Amino acid sequence: MNEQLTPACRAVQQWVAEVVVGLNFCPFAHREVEKQSIRYLESNAHNIEQALTDLVQAMQELLQDDATETTLLVLSKGFTEFADYLDLLDYVALTLREFQFEGTLQIASFHPHYQFADTAEDDVSNYTNRAPYPVLHILREASLAKALARYPHPEQIPERNIKVAEQQGKAYFDTLLARLHAASSVAR
Repeated sequence: MNEQLTPACRAVQQWVAEVVVGLNFCPFAHREVEKQSIRYLESNAHNIEQALTDLVQAMQELLQDDATETTLLVLSKGFTEFADYLDLLDYVALTLREFQFEGTLQIASFHPHYQFADTAEDDVSNYTNRAPYPVLHILREASLAKALARYPHPEQIPERNIKVAEQQGKAYFDTLLARLHAASSVAR
């Protein structure tokens, strides 16, 4: 995808390059980066209704575009508080059902303050899902199923990612995310 990226989308694209692919957090992402089949879209939504409208449009566009494998919807203006983002995710799940995208599309979630249940806020494992901006990652379920079927022991990916995050350390991720976010703020 060679469309012009906004500063926030460029920050997320760089995060994909440095973290998702660079640290191999997603062993399937490298192929899509190489094929340029990832679409980065910015949403300026400040509220759930607008975010869901943008999400539905992005999902419909993804399903109509065979050249695009996956879409990262970057929420650059809203949902900076993780609790607000979690509320949005509840509505995202309902929207998937309402528009009958369940079984076809899936959403992965990333946020600058991502925190897994039963972890401390500064637990390094949280960085496996931390991005410079809140992101709704739209995945094609059929493609994901094919990739998982070819990968030995996919259930070990999260555990491996946590080990890598621990090796890198909290300071590494804090610095990286701050650098990416600051660069995108300056470019606006």
